[in-house]
Amino acid sequence: MKWIKFISIYILVLVAVNAFAQQERKFIRKGNKLYEKENYQESEIQYRRAIDKDKNSYSALFNIGDALYKQQKYEDATKHFNDLSGKQLDKEDKAKLYHNIGNSMLQNQKLKESIEAYKEALRNNPNDMDTKYNLAYAQKMMQQQVDQNNDGKDQEVSEFAKKLKKQAEVLVLQKKYREAYSLMKEGEKIDKTVAAFSDFTNRILDVIKIGIE
Repeated sequence: MKWIKFISIYILVLVAVNAFAQQERKFIRKGNKLYEKENYQESEIQYRRAIDKDKNSYSALFNIGDALYKQQKYEDATKHFNDLSGKQLDKEDKAKLYHNIGNSMLQNQKLKESIEAYKEALRNNPNDMDTKYNLAYAQKMMQQQVDQNNDGKDQEVSEFAKKLKKQAEVLVLQKKYREAYSLMKEGEKIDKTVAAFSDFTNRILDVIKIGIE
């Protein structure tokens, strides 16, 4: 299986409907239209105008984070989304927020933090396939990083352990996570050097726990 980088990001399109919020809603709609046209800098300006009308507009605040993300201002986007995480949100909005935090962290090469954010998103919406995909992608990237760091240590691992890990990797690509996990755990009983791949084994377990199968 070839991994394709497809990191989706959520934008809020639903806004307030009461008459008092007419001006705020107008600017959010303008911002969304500009966002759809990939004019992210101008969309950010419109969302900030909406904030001028209603400083507590969650839709505008959330979408500012999206506009920053699309301008590749990942640190600013992360900080913006994190600032929103303290608000009282329903599970759906909380899932979208942590999904976007995960994306921003991932783009900033903060793999561990992005994985934790995706997991938090899935705790609030376990059925979100986009978040599941992004989590699996981040975990794959982290595993590649671990493998690169271990390149100079291969002499410490037996040939049996190396072959076992390759078999488990094939099972992971086939999404047979439980079989891969069992293979690695049984291998540890036979050859203690299999434990050198414990990070790989634990990440398989993480995937099983969140129900990605």
